[in-house]
Amino acid sequence: MKYLIVGLGNPGGKYSETRHNIGFKVVERIAKEADVAFETVRLGDVAEVKYKGKKLILLQPSTYMNLSGKALNYWMQHEKITLDRVLVVTDDLALPFGKLRLKGKGSDGGHNGLKDIIATLGHTNFARLRFGVGAEFSKGQQVDYVLGEWSLDERETLDERIQVAADTIKSFATIGIERTMNFWNNK
Repeated sequence: MKYLIVGLGNPGGKYSETRHNIGFKVVERIAKEADVAFETVRLGDVAEVKYKGKKLILLQPSTYMNLSGKALNYWMQHEKITLDRVLVVTDDLALPFGKLRLKGKGSDGGHNGLKDIIATLGHTNFARLRFGVGAEFSKGQQVDYVLGEWSLDERETLDERIQVAADTIKSFATIGIERTMNFWNNK
């Protein structure tokens, strides 16, 4: 059984350590644990990981955040993966730093990547793992904040939170969204 795990972010070195690229970091962790490299292919970088009899297709779209839906839709079709086996990993300003929240559907919450995915799919019924990045910015500074790098305090626990997110994704693929939400949403 195949799963498509889409880590949202922006391609390029200047974005790699920003809050907005946490989706990339989480899928990179899963690939690293499996000792698998990403390959640059159509509309993104892809790695395939086998985990407990499941195949996880890890995708880092190269379309930039605002066109994430195009890459997600292409890879769903290309790999013939149904929407119930798709999970989008994204940053979230509404959650405190490091807090994780897995949901089966929901609004875009002002997130341009989610907004594009919703526009492409035509609905909001897809799983997403929201990774809290906090909201420690002044009015009008949201873009600078999400495109800014992690603070020293955040970096102290970032690695551990990325690991919890990776473990949540593996749980999603093995025991399903409902049981995973019950077990991981308050970790």
